[in-house]
Amino acid sequence: HHEDIYCHYDVTKYKEVTRTRFNPFKNEPIIDASGLCYTLRQVVNTDVSRQVALLDLIDKHPKSIIFYNFDYELDILKHLFYGNDVQIAEWNGHKHQELPTGDNWVYLVQYTAGCEGWNCVKTDTIIFFSQNYSYKVMAQAAGRIDRLNTPFRDLYYYHLKSRSGIDLAISKALNQKRNFNEGKFVN
Repeated sequence: HHEDIYCHYDVTKYKEVTRTRFNPFKNEPIIDASGLCYTLRQVVNTDVSRQVALLDLIDKHPKSIIFYNFDYELDILKHLFYGNDVQIAEWNGHKHQELPTGDNWVYLVQYTAGCEGWNCVKTDTIIFFSQNYSYKVMAQAAGRIDRLNTPFRDLYYYHLKSRSGIDLAISKALNQKRNFNEGKFVN
């Protein structure tokens, strides 16, 4: 079951970045399409409503894999309060921790590091905190719990996104089984 969960974003800041081509997080000008897309995604992905939506999902699904793209997202995810008895582990370019055990856990997985090469039949839930540009990477990430030996009849995939131009364009490309193109988006 795939479900899109729409979150809010700071429309004023988003428009300001688009208009001025200035990165408010680094306090410097944006010099290329990649930098603009990265900054727009940071505006969208750091909105507190995304964190609230994530925590609501964790309440319903106490064993969840959370895929993310960027280190600033990892920082947000590591500092959320999931509950007193929730174990947190990471699989990314910094750490390669084992999947947590127990009744309540979150596994924070960076797309590039963990979208292939491992399987998990201990949960029925993946939450995509942000979208990846690559259709293949998204499909591979979803496949981590979609295994022949899973004990679960239903699998749940939650896609946190906004109705911002950048998220809509990424979603459109992924729905067409294509990769998102930053240059086309900016032009």
